[in-house]
This record gives sequence, structure tokens and C-alpha cells, in this order.
Amino acid sequence: MSAARFAVIGQPVSHSKSPRIHAAFARECGVDIEYTAIEVAPKELANQLATLHADGYVGLNVTLPHKAAAVALCAGVSERAQLAGAVNCLIRSDDGWRGDNTDGEGLLRDLSRLGLVVAGARVLVLGAGGAARGIVGPLLAAAPASLTVSGRNPWKPEELAEQFKPVGTVIPRTHLALKGDAYDLIINATSAGHDGGVPRLPPGLLAAGGACYDLSYGAAFEPFAAWARAQGASVVADGLGMLVEQAAASFTLWLGPAPDAEAVLATLRAG
Repeated sequence: MSAARFAVIGQPVSHSKSPRIHAAFARECGVDIEYTAIEVAPKELANQLATLHADGYVGLNVTLPHKAAAVALCAGVSERAQLAGAVNCLIRSDDGWRGDNTDGEGLLRDLSRLGLVVAGARVLVLGAGGAARGIVGPLLAAAPASLTVSGRNPWKPEELAEQFKPVGTVIPRTHLALKGDAYDLIINATSAGHDGGVPRLPPGLLAAGGACYDLSYGAAFEPFAAWARAQGASVVADGLGMLVEQAAASFTLWLGPAPDAEAVLATLRAG
């Protein structure tokens, strides 16, 4: 019997750690899989999804820039993916792909591992794009004292607040309008670090003992990490743990077993 086939699709995707992560999960759980990275241009997305389904692929991870566009190409999507307007995990069904979003679940698992509690905390999410949309629903479900989402201009945060109104209150702000506020947990969901910067932010945003978390990792994490340390953050964490945890959640959706994300994360940290 041939190995079940999986892949991560995106552009660019050659840098992805997903093949290494899922290979480790498969060894640990004793299952035989083949997991590859497939470069897919936006204009090729619909055709590629149809081809991969016809070729018998069992599941796909979806990364930038396809998370939002893939929603409309699914035969059905989970409630959390529908709310986010984005999918990062596709599960094979007879009539096409079923979409889900494990990003928020992965974030909350990693925050828990780090000892960071969302319940009762004043939480700020920097950025109101696709990355933020995947985590806002689960953050609201974790019962923060408040959840603020900020962007460079007011339009995207206000749109996001309206989108999530059925499940909870999101306070929309521009970055500069945060002046005078203080937060227990600041989560960077912007892409500024990929260009070597951080959003322009007023001083004093981090409450005493507050923590900072970036959805990015590697070189893209360093600018926000430097900012967070300068604010005196009690914890400064990158998103590598979230990457592994969302992958573990996807693996379970596809195959059933719940792999040990902690062991795989330790391996990745070791290089």
C-alpha cells in the first residue's frame, strides 16, 4: 500500500518547515505518509487544488498567499474557518476539499505552553490582515478582559470588529490611537518584520509584567523582539511554537493521532 500523500501549497514555499514537521509527526505516530512542498501561483490555485484532489492527496496545508482565496474553492468549510475568512488546512472529501483553520488553535496551545493566560487579560493584536483574522475568534473564545485589534489605518480593524461581532467584542484602533492604553499581552500579526521593521507605536503600551508574542519566527521576528525587550516584556516569544502546534492540529484532523508537538519543537529549536 502506497503512502498517503500530503503537501503544503503556497508561494514562496521552498522555505517551509512543514515537510520536516509532518515527517517527524508521522515517525512518532507510526504512520506512512509522503509530505511535500508545492509552489502554486495565485492564478493556478483553482486548477492545482482540483489536480491534487484528482491525484488522491489526502490533505493540504495552505500558506501565503492562498489562505483567503482557498475558502471559495472548498466544498465546505468549518465554522471557525468561515468566521476567519481563511483556511490553512484542507481535508479530502468525496466531492472536493473541506477547509478548516487551525491557526488560532495553534496559537492558544503555544501560549498555554509558555504559561501565558488569555482569560482576563487585556490583549492587543497588531495588524488586521489575514494573519489576525485566523486568531481573533479563538482569542475571543478564551475570554480576555478586552481584545483590541489595531492597524495603520482604521478601516481594516473596523471591518474585522464588525465581522466578529456575532462572537464577541473587538475594539478597533489605529496604531497611533493606542496612546495611553496598556496591555498584558501584545501579539504581532503584521508582516513588518519581514521588511526589518515594526509598526509605529506609541510608548507605554505594555503593562508591567506584560508579554509579547510574534506570529513570525526567524529573522522576521527580530525587529519586534528588540522592541518587546525594550518595553521590558516578561516573555518575548516567536511563532515557531504556533507553527508546530497548528501543524499538529492539522495532522490530527487528517489522520486521527495527536502527535507530541513539544518534542518536534525542541528538535526545530536545536537546528
